[in-house]
Amino acid sequence: MIFFSDEYYMEIALQQAQLAAQNGEIPVGAVVVCNNRIIAKTHNQTEQLTDVTAHAELLAITAAAGFLGSKYLKDCTLYVTLEPCLMCAGALFWSQIDKIVFAARDEKRGFGQVSKTVLHPKTKVTGGVLEKESREILEKFFRQMRT
Repeated sequence: MIFFSDEYYMEIALQQAQLAAQNGEIPVGAVVVCNNRIIAKTHNQTEQLTDVTAHAELLAITAAAGFLGSKYLKDCTLYVTLEPCLMCAGALFWSQIDKIVFAARDEKRGFGQVSKTVLHPKTKVTGGVLEKESREILEKFFRQMRT
């Protein structure tokens, strides 16, 4: 079996972030991987769905749970281009996801600003994977929104 790197999966999450930006959404993309297989790919859809909870992470949790037929994502990894907010971290806690890999830290609304203990105690976290690329997408989006 071929195993792919965190950077490989984060590249796919960044492609999802680009799709979000093209649709006028804050460019955050998410991918859920289970046993080296992508089982969910999503991006923010809060504007499209007129739903403040339609964050990439929550949509990814729902899609992955549906694929697995289980509310728990115990052997799964979430790749997301921006550190999850507190709402998403709470949902990730309940999903019991095995690992979270994020690109850019969210200095204003990321769960790490509040408490790292909002995640399930067994969840592993890695940050900073392709952070520069994620920041560039976010900064470009917000620059365009201001002009």
